[in-house]
Amino acid sequence: MNPLLQPHSIELLTRIDPVLSSPLLGVAASLSELVRPLLAHSALVIFTEDCTGRPQKKAGDHFITDRVSIAELDALRASMPEGSTPLWLADATIGSETRPVAAWLAGTGALLVLTDPEPGPESEPAEASGRPGTVADGGPENGPARSIAVIGQLWELVAAGIRRQVAAAPPAYLFDSRAASAERARVIADLTDAHATTLESLLAVLRARDASAEAARQNAIDVTAQAMVRLRAVSDRDRSLSEEPVAQAFERLRDDLRPLVRFGDLDVQFIEPPLNGRALPGEVAHAGRAIVRGAVLALIDQEGVGRVRVQWDCDGSNLLIRVRDDGPGDLTTDVPSVSRLAGRVAALSGSLEVEATAGWGSEMVVTLPLDAPVAALAPAAEWGLSPREQGVLELVASGARNRAIAEVLLISENTVKFHVANLLRKVGASTRAELASLAR
Repeated sequence: MNPLLQPHSIELLTRIDPVLSSPLLGVAASLSELVRPLLAHSALVIFTEDCTGRPQKKAGDHFITDRVSIAELDALRASMPEGSTPLWLADATIGSETRPVAAWLAGTGALLVLTDPEPGPESEPAEASGRPGTVADGGPENGPARSIAVIGQLWELVAAGIRRQVAAAPPAYLFDSRAASAERARVIADLTDAHATTLESLLAVLRARDASAEAARQNAIDVTAQAMVRLRAVSDRDRSLSEEPVAQAFERLRDDLRPLVRFGDLDVQFIEPPLNGRALPGEVAHAGRAIVRGAVLALIDQEGVGRVRVQWDCDGSNLLIRVRDDGPGDLTTDVPSVSRLAGRVAALSGSLEVEATAGWGSEMVVTLPLDAPVAALAPAAEWGLSPREQGVLELVASGARNRAIAEVLLISENTVKFHVANLLRKVGASTRAELASLAR
C-alpha cells in the first residue's frame, strides 16, 4: 500500500498546506514541525541551488544550524545512493561534527537532512527501527520504513514548491536574496583572503632554504598546498551557487517558455545573448526569467497576438531584456499584470518601460542592474583617511578581494593588505565585512 494512503499519512497530507504556503525563509521551520511526529530530530537543514541568496534553510539546534556549511552538504549529497534512495542513520559531518543523519534527495536536486533522527510518536513501534543502512525495497534495513517513505514523498512536494516560489520571484524575496548574496560574498571573500594569507605565509617559511628536516618540511608544504586548493574550491563552489552564466540562464528561460510554444498557437522567437557575457547574479537570473514569463503572458492576453520575440543581452553592468509582440500596440503600464512586473523590477533597482505603437505592437524594455547599488560611504575626513585608503575602502565595501583591488589600483597585493590593515585600525573594525558595514 502506498505509504501516503495510510490513515495517519492522509491526515498528514491535510497538514502540509501551511508548509507549501510558507514563505521561503520559514519553510524549514514549518517542515520540521510537520515531520517531527514521524521522525524526531535535533535539526532540519535544506540545501537547494534554486535559492541563490540563501541556499541553506535551517531549523532546530542553533549549535548545528549556525555551523553547517555548504561544503558539508555538498559532501553529503555526493555520498547519496543513486536514484531517489534516502539515507538512514548514516554518519555525516554536519555542523563541524560527525553525527547520525537521515537524508533525502528530491527530483529537483534539493537535499533534506535531519540530524540525530529517531522514530516519533506517529512512526512505527520502537522495535521496528534498527541499525544504519540505506533505503532499499521501500525502507531502510530494519528501519522505520513507512515514516521514511512518507517524508520522502512529502519532501518531493516541498522541494517542488520551493522551486515554484523562487520562479515566481516576489519583490520581497528578491530584495532579501540580493542582500543575502552580497553579504555572503563579502564574508567568503574575507575568509578566503584571511586563510590564503596564512597559508601563503606558511609556504614561504617552509620553502626557506635554511629550514631543516627536509622530509617534514616537504610534507608540510604538501599539506598546506592541498589546503589552499580546498579553500579555493569552497570559494568557487559558493560562487557557482550565486551566479549563472548568461547563456545558461537564457537556455533555462527557453525551457520555461517551451510549453507556450508546444501547446499553443504562439510563435516565440529567441534572440540569444553573447556566449561570453558576464555571469548573472542568481537573483537577477531568476528574476529575469520570471519577468519574461510574466511579460509574455501579459502580451498574449491581448487580442490578435500571434508572435512574441524575446531578447536578452548584457552590457557588463545590466541585464537588458526586450519582449515584443505583433499585437494591437495599445499596452500600458497601467495594466495590472504589467504593474506587478514593475514591482519585481523595482525590487532589484531596475527599470521597466512599455513602448507601444498602434497597429505595430508593444514592447517591454527591462533593465536589471547586475550589482546591488552601493550605499554612500562615510566621508574620508571622519577617519582621517588618505586618498589611497579611501580608494581601497570603496573597493573593500563593494566586496572586491585583495587581488582585484591590486589590479584596479595598479599596486601589489602586499600593499593592499597594508592599506586594509590600516583601515581596520583607523575605523575600529575587526574584519573586512565589519569594515564594509561601517563604511556604509
